[in-house]
Amino acid sequence: MSDWLFDLGNSRFKYAPLLGDRAGEVQAWTHGAEDLRGEALRTLPQGGTAYVASVAAAGLTATMLEILRMRFQHVHVARTEAAFADVRIAYATPARFGVDRFLALLAAARTQRHVLVAGVGTALTIDLLDAHGQHHGGRIAASPTTMREALHARAAQLPASGGHYREFADDTDDALASGCDGAAIALIERSREQARQRLQAPVDLLLHGGGAPALLPQLPADAGHQPLLVLDGLARWAVHLPTATG
Repeated sequence: MSDWLFDLGNSRFKYAPLLGDRAGEVQAWTHGAEDLRGEALRTLPQGGTAYVASVAAAGLTATMLEILRMRFQHVHVARTEAAFADVRIAYATPARFGVDRFLALLAAARTQRHVLVAGVGTALTIDLLDAHGQHHGGRIAASPTTMREALHARAAQLPASGGHYREFADDTDDALASGCDGAAIALIERSREQARQRLQAPVDLLLHGGGAPALLPQLPADAGHQPLLVLDGLARWAVHLPTATG
């Protein structure tokens, strides 16, 4: 029976078959953090083992797990660990480090290079991983999408979407897009420069998440983009799980 990977984020739900130590073809849909319907979950595949990562609200996560346990023989839920495979997390309390960030680092560690991992979703997360698998900490900020939504919530005349990035915009929509995207770009670029100084070596840049494509054109040409980073990390976690847990 086939094994599957499930990633329940704050705004998107993705799943894919486990193929070796990678994620296969991904299916996804958006959800409102608390209202993913059980009917939608019942269209999910069935199989031997489901490997699950969730940063969604507890009620939504419980609903998803209930459905999966009816459709799979085994369900394993990924949780952040202080050390797993070749990755060691900097947080003194690993449970406070989001499992999506943990799994992204597991996938990024395959490169065995210094890398700054930026996830652009509901939040903008930035983490530094060195070539030996040591995590050096990171940052969390609002993503450009969340910035726009927050401004619109406080000032309805400011649109929650639209506009184009320009260095000096002459239109409100463009100014909003430029300001919010620019804030994220500046934080990523400063973090990379600080990472270089800390490690005294070049540092790769790797982006993932639904908001990453909008930022890539304004970032250096060597910036990498791996949309399935969390699912690939979940795949790596699944493969290492028997060895790691005994």
